[in-house]
Parts: sequence; C-alpha cells; structure tokens
Amino acid sequence: MDCNGTMSSNQRMRDMDQQHPLLDREKEEEEEVVERSFHSEGKQLWFIQDCCGMVCAFITWFLVFFADFVVTFVMLLPSRSFWYAVINGVVFNSLAVLALASHLRTMLTDPGAVPKGNADKKYLESLQLKPGNVIYKCPKCCSIKPERAHHCSICERCIRKMDHHCPWVNNCVGEKNQRFFVLFTMYIAVISGHALALCGYHFIMCIRVQWRECSDFSPPATMMLMIFLCMEGLLFLTFTAIMFCTQLHSICNDETEIERLRNEKPTWERRTRWAGLRSVFGGQPSLLWMSPFAGLRLSSFLPKRTWRGGAEFSV
Repeated sequence: MDCNGTMSSNQRMRDMDQQHPLLDREKEEEEEVVERSFHSEGKQLWFIQDCCGMVCAFITWFLVFFADFVVTFVMLLPSRSFWYAVINGVVFNSLAVLALASHLRTMLTDPGAVPKGNADKKYLESLQLKPGNVIYKCPKCCSIKPERAHHCSICERCIRKMDHHCPWVNNCVGEKNQRFFVLFTMYIAVISGHALALCGYHFIMCIRVQWRECSDFSPPATMMLMIFLCMEGLLFLTFTAIMFCTQLHSICNDETEIERLRNEKPTWERRTRWAGLRSVFGGQPSLLWMSPFAGLRLSSFLPKRTWRGGAEFSV
C-alpha cells in the first residue's frame, strides 16, 4: 500500500491487521509506550539531529555575532557622537537578540509532526470513521496522514502544513513554527539593512577624516571588516527579504510552498488573508505578533526524559 493509496476504513483496518508489523504487538507495554509518546510529544523540546542543519545553524549564529562585533567595536564605539553610538547600538543589538530568539524558537519548536506509529487499531477506532471514509497512511513513518501533511525525509516525520525544510534553522517550517520563521527572516532582513546603512555612513565619515581617527583598528583591517560585513549584509538582506515576502504570500493565500510547487488543487476551504495571518500569529493583531518570546514557557525546556536517538530527539 503506497503513501497516496486510499481505501475504505474497514478494508484498511483488515489489511493493517495482516500486514503492518506495528499492529502485531504481543506485549502490552509497547502499546503503552507508543500511546504515551503520542500524547506527550507536543510538550517536549524538539531538535533535529542533522549534521548539515546543525552546521548551517552554527554559521547563522556566527555571522550574526560577526555583524554585531563589526557594528559595535569597529563603527559605533570609536564614534565621536555619544548618542549616535548608543541609539544605534541599542537598536542593532535588540534586533539581533530578536532575530536569534526567533531562530531558536523556529529550530526548537515542533513544526507539527504527526506521531510515529499511530496507524493502529486503537487510533483508528478513536477517529470513529464511517464506512466509505478515506484515510491516508504514510509507509515511511507508519502514521495516519492528516490533510495537507507531507513527509520530510530529514525529520523522518510527516509534518502538518509543511512549507519546506530549511537547513539554516535545522528544522521544517510547518503549522506550529511558521510564525517564528517569518519573524526570523524579518529581523535578519532589518539588521542586514541597518548594518549596510551604518557601513555607508561610517565609510563617508572615514573619508572626511583620517582613517586612524574613525576606528580603533588599522585602516586595512577596518576596510576588510567593513567589506565582509557589506557582502554579508547584501546576501542576507536579499535572501531573507525574498523568504519573508514568500512566506507572507503563502500565509495570505493559505497555500504552502510544497502545494504551490506541486500545483495541488485545494481540497480544503481556504481562509481569508486576515484569518490566515491570525491562525499563524495567533489572536488579533498586536505587538505580540512581533515577539518571538510570546507564549514561551520555560517548563518546556526542562528535562522530562532521557535523550532519544534517531533523526529527532526530545528532552
């Protein structure tokens, strides 16, 4: 039975009894472990054990800290204007903190993973399916796939409303963490533009005065650091601005990137633009939409069980 195959609920239950190894459990303890995992996964810390994703996430943090170093120690602290340095330093560092917090929330939030191994008789009975109802099963993670869910080969899970897997946040962008990904791209685009503006102003100021007076570093070192920062700012500004606009377009049209690329015809009732924004950001429009700390519970980061192996683990 393939991933996209369908059949009536009664026939599916008979086939699953005969073919699926998870349905031939002989020990009651194994069923209890699966059930406990199904009910508690959403409350655990989510992290994908992918080498490429972890390297990309580290590079992201390194580049943000590099930009902060150049802005703070090369351009702002040597400035003759006290308020210019203070105001721009506070603004830039505040935006950097919001960007990194959004990155963490995107990376450590369950994107909407469907529990593994829920394609058993007990779960099917809980769905109270009527004869003739059609359901879909993913053979890769042995789960009943909800509508608009797609399997991610890196996360090794089916993800609800999966938009795409982003290595820079080492996670999928899906139903539960899309808001933090949108904030991450927005704040990175803003600090990139801010850094480029500061580089342009600092370069003009250094031309008007002697280079040794506009920076505590040597002129060659100052020039090289500013060139690298400009290259980084241009690259990240372009990339994140495009991603930010793409995400907003997807949210307003109630269509994920996968659905758009596959040109899937909607079988669901599309939300209006405001309804789509409210479903992603939560509630009525407010400043909380801009905060990656909204809804954060420290209890979710406290250890609850031992670490598990596999593509993802929870604590």
